[in-house]
Amino acid sequence: MSTMRENPRAVSVQADGIRVPLAADRLIDLSRHVLRALKVPRAMISVTFVSSRTSATLNRRHLGHRGPTDVITFALGADPTGTVIADIYICLDVARRQAKEFGVGVREELARLVVHGMLHACGWEHPDDDERITSPMWRRQEQLLHRFWITPPRTA
Repeated sequence: MSTMRENPRAVSVQADGIRVPLAADRLIDLSRHVLRALKVPRAMISVTFVSSRTSATLNRRHLGHRGPTDVITFALGADPTGTVIADIYICLDVARRQAKEFGVGVREELARLVVHGMLHACGWEHPDDDERITSPMWRRQEQLLHRFWITPPRTA
């Protein structure tokens, strides 16, 4: 992770032993674009790609849900200087299934999940029901994805 002095929007990407079909640098750039668009001046965010087993464990332990999920964000708030601090965990297996289900490439779906996690890190929330994909957060996610990943927004 770069120091705050080098870049006030410090983002790190780890793969936890998983082969991710996107370069970490590309995901870091996307994350920083999103943080700038959200007017976040300082951040320390880690993005970690995890296995289905790890995702299921995190999901059960911290959210009380069974099975793996696509993305879990632990928004830790801001420190006294206003630096947004968060850990984001993305499950590659779930992302692959979702990409197939929605007819998009896995790279696009991974980028979508990074944007989604960044929004949660910055305080955005969405309903957990079917209205999730019509929520203001979803619309903002798709707008940012289109703006910085050059893809048409996905609709329901």
